[in-house]
Amino acid sequence: MSVYEIVKNARSEKRVRTKEIIENIFEDIIYLKGDRNFGDSHSIIGGIGSFENTPITFIGIEKGNGIEDSLKRNFGMPMPEGYRKSMRLMRQAEKFRRPIITFVDTPGAYPGIDAEERGQFEAIASSLKLMSSLTVPVIAFVIGEGGSGGALALSVANKIYMFENAIYSILSPEGFASILWKNSNLADKAAEVMKITSKDLYEFGIVDEIVRERNNLPDYMQIKKLIAEELSRTNFMTAESLQEERYEKFRKIGR
Repeated sequence: MSVYEIVKNARSEKRVRTKEIIENIFEDIIYLKGDRNFGDSHSIIGGIGSFENTPITFIGIEKGNGIEDSLKRNFGMPMPEGYRKSMRLMRQAEKFRRPIITFVDTPGAYPGIDAEERGQFEAIASSLKLMSSLTVPVIAFVIGEGGSGGALALSVANKIYMFENAIYSILSPEGFASILWKNSNLADKAAEVMKITSKDLYEFGIVDEIVRERNNLPDYMQIKKLIAEELSRTNFMTAESLQEERYEKFRKIGR
């Protein structure tokens, strides 16, 4: 596929969704709701479960399946209450010493006026700050679209894994082309320039490993192996070393 074909495929409704992945790799799943401030978000799902008898907290952006479900979930564009719910779950995970595993699939945070009125920018910034300081291991998977700050707000992690045909970028190719060349029709050219594929990001050291795909379905055995290895690696790391590792990972980007 060309890069822009990869972009279109990453957005496809035929791709696996976060909820399906969660229910394929974790056991004893309990979904938790609400941000204890405004309300619940259907765009961000999260809760507690177990992975190979290890208690974990999972958080993910869910786009939905079919038009009704996608509308309910705002097509995977979270509102501020979604990020605040995820932060509530992160603090709970830290309190009970549970590793955090996130799944990113969003074109970006919702840009509407109601989201801005409820503090969208503050919620994203607070999530970035909180994730940077967490004292438990954090693992992130970019499974489809990873767009803008809305994606970064759930991917400040010790390890970032990316599905083979996913994308991860500062903004959409259409937005990039509109800003740089004043022509969104040059999105295919922008996609090439932006270096947003899993292969590009792995070579840059932003992504730690690529998850194999077949027919838009991931290699679940590989996902489980990656999680098991990372939980084993971080099991005896101190809070300070986990924070420092996360800090150094993001400081190296762009060097």
